[in-house]
Amino acid sequence: MTSNYEKARVKVPASTANLGPGFDTLGMALPLYAWIEMEEASETVFHLYGGEMAGLPQDKSNLLYQVAQLVFAEAGVEVPELSISMYSEIPLTRGLGSSASAIVGALAAANVMIGSPLSDARLFDLATALEKHPDNVGASLFGGIITAVWDGTHADYIRIEPPENLEVLVVIPEFELSTTKARGVLPTEIGIGDAVHNISRTSLLTAALASGRLEMIGRAMQDRLHQPYRAALVPGMEKLLAEATAHGALGIALSGAGPTLLCMVDREESRKAELEQFLLATMQEHGITARTRWLEPCSSGVRAELAPRNGMQNQSFLDMIKGETSI
Repeated sequence: MTSNYEKARVKVPASTANLGPGFDTLGMALPLYAWIEMEEASETVFHLYGGEMAGLPQDKSNLLYQVAQLVFAEAGVEVPELSISMYSEIPLTRGLGSSASAIVGALAAANVMIGSPLSDARLFDLATALEKHPDNVGASLFGGIITAVWDGTHADYIRIEPPENLEVLVVIPEFELSTTKARGVLPTEIGIGDAVHNISRTSLLTAALASGRLEMIGRAMQDRLHQPYRAALVPGMEKLLAEATAHGALGIALSGAGPTLLCMVDREESRKAELEQFLLATMQEHGITARTRWLEPCSSGVRAELAPRNGMQNQSFLDMIKGETSI
């Protein structure tokens, strides 16, 4: 077929959200990635690679297709049939922004494919409307650390460059925890004391990250809005939250809705091996198999580019990401 549009290729980072007290407000990009290739086709077809893609729908109910159609509708164009390839190293339903990265990646791919008529600000609004909160999608879209607000129509954000000495250690349990389930245990009302506690810690954490005051992170990451209620869903979480700073973490939090937990660590910390062993041993004490990953905060957000439409088969997509994957 003769296409009116280009082939798009996208690389989009994972994210962690909340960072403790910043519920639905703070997010940070992490260097685990999803790669997406999208182009117009005579019929819709999917090529999904990697273990994280197993079981996802391969028809027009797929999230990537649905999100792309939102972009086309917004831009006033029709591209009813798509060829979509995707490889992801972002664990699904683990609190590392897998759905947000898919949303941002599909938005960016569809937009660049038709000539980039939508601004980043508009893509952010569309992504936030789909995800219902701006923290994960903002981090994947813009990179770095973002603090954002959403009024139901428009999202505003400020991006913070991650402090140079900040490292991240995540412990990823080998079980899934849906956001729906994690949100279902939250109370519908909170007391004024808990509200003030989180407002003050979120303010302190944002200022600490913006100014590089790493020594303030431990006190600033304390939360009363969601982690106490979600602790029962993640065996070992209470102990990890209470004791990780004694083993070398600057601070620790549930990553997004979990079950992954995230430690912020000073690059010059001498107890990194001790901290890693503490995380794994605590999970093991509670019968949970888990793995750890040392990660740098990711300063780059989604990258979208045009690719040649030269008739090459799907191996060209896998060649594109060869050597880049980290899992």
